[in-house]
Amino acid sequence: QVQLVESGGGLVQAGGSLTLSCASSTRFFNGYVMGWFRQAPGKEREFVAVINYDGGSRSYADSVKGRFTLSRDNAKDTVYLQMSSLKPEDPAVYSCAAPRNPEYSALPMTSWYSSTYYGDWGQGTQVTVSP
Repeated sequence: QVQLVESGGGLVQAGGSLTLSCASSTRFFNGYVMGWFRQAPGKEREFVAVINYDGGSRSYADSVKGRFTLSRDNAKDTVYLQMSSLKPEDPAVYSCAAPRNPEYSALPMTSWYSSTYYGDWGQGTQVTVSP
């Protein structure tokens, strides 16, 4: 099982920026697709972004495209979600996720827009946006 620890959440004004981090315990991190999801109170968990094993391919939900940037540092076993131009609809608990099976990382990027193939999740970090 992969241990994932998110950090970087907090309170920010609308229009502001935050960078979330997700540190992984696995030594196979550089072979993993990594995803971010968010869940606001009373709402379903929703896909935010996904990055392939080497950072060469990234996909974003339409709601964050152009505002969020996902990157990774395989030397540090960490992925980063840079969030800018934060909006009132962005507050949620943001969680990173790793594949249930590392072999799944060969699946098309579109496979990672749902939680189906993820098996390990972090505890989440809260993002709050003030008006």
